[in-house]
Amino acid sequence: MGYAPAGGLDVYYEEHGEGDPLLLLHGALATIETSFATLLPALAKSRRVLAVEQQGHGHTRAADRPLTLESMADDTAAVLDHLGTGPLDVVGYDLGAGVALHLAARRPDLVRKLVFVGHAFDRDGFHPGVLDGVAQLTPAMLAGSPFERAYAAVAPDPSGFAALVERTTALETGMTDLTTDEVRALAAPTLVVIGDADLVTPEHAVRMFRLRGGGVPGDLVGLPPSQLAVLPGTSHAALLACPDLLLGLVLPFLQAP
Repeated sequence: MGYAPAGGLDVYYEEHGEGDPLLLLHGALATIETSFATLLPALAKSRRVLAVEQQGHGHTRAADRPLTLESMADDTAAVLDHLGTGPLDVVGYDLGAGVALHLAARRPDLVRKLVFVGHAFDRDGFHPGVLDGVAQLTPAMLAGSPFERAYAAVAPDPSGFAALVERTTALETGMTDLTTDEVRALAAPTLVVIGDADLVTPEHAVRMFRLRGGGVPGDLVGLPPSQLAVLPGTSHAALLACPDLLLGLVLPFLQAP
């Protein structure tokens, strides 16, 4: 556990296990534990797992600057530069997937492979009404939730949860879209993962999969570098609740040449 400097902010990070480095990026309003409590220990059996808590989340204080995917990607890059990791594999869930995508676009030298779980590269990728619902979210709706309890347990200022909710809803509803050309140009092979009852439409996941070079029949030379997984009977919240299934998808993808 420790803190790394990033744009005037001290960003909290953790390291677990040994092996090739793997970065985990948590979801909105979450901490490392609330997103990855079941997945991280299994990954750490064979990998050096790094995880960060973004500005205003968990152990990391809020910064006096906007909460954006770009700023969090830059903060994450600063942590990795501080630790001297070099290129590594990245698994992002929910908001963390958006951060991971922007990290891959802004710092391709840091991202070897990308696992993109439960998010979209533009706002059209969400089911109709999802972002309207996010816009109506209030701190009172989350009173007593696992998110609020986890925040209160570790945050430097436990009274800051309401402000985090407001800043996060503004980020999600006004997030910066990546263009199709930007997604197509990413260097990192990508595994796109959604649930079949996710917040993201299957059509968008397929679109991203094709932009990342997938959807082409394999031949004697080999398979395309990117992959798509739609987990059956799985909601957005349940994506990380089935670690055995995810490990069976993620580890072979990351281990492939």
